[in-house]
Amino acid sequence: MNNIFKLTITVSSEDIDNLDHVNNLVYVKWMDDIATEHWSFLTKENPLPEYVWVVMRHEIDYLKQAGLGDEITVKTWVGETKGITSVRFMEFYKKDILLVKAKTTWAMLNSKTFKPARIRENVLKVLQPPK
Repeated sequence: MNNIFKLTITVSSEDIDNLDHVNNLVYVKWMDDIATEHWSFLTKENPLPEYVWVVMRHEIDYLKQAGLGDEITVKTWVGETKGITSVRFMEFYKKDILLVKAKTTWAMLNSKTFKPARIRENVLKVLQPPK
């Protein structure tokens, strides 16, 4: 997979819950932030302001814990894209240890009407560059 986008996050005190690990809602927030950053990266040369994305479904497996000060590497990539939906995968690692894996189904909307917009070739080229 050469279309993997990576980011590094350092866990701060705001990310920690009363069980002394990263709260599950923080991972969801990170997922949204990283998806947005990846879209911005993919469209930096060719912005597509006529579209916005909304989450239709999250599937998340919490496998291991992260704590204060841990450095987390997040990997994300785009999977099947068709109709109005695009699937995004994410994996959160501490060193080589997989902590969380997630799959999110996003729907593309027209940014003015907020109605579903069919994903056409111009968006597919951005989401799934040639291998």
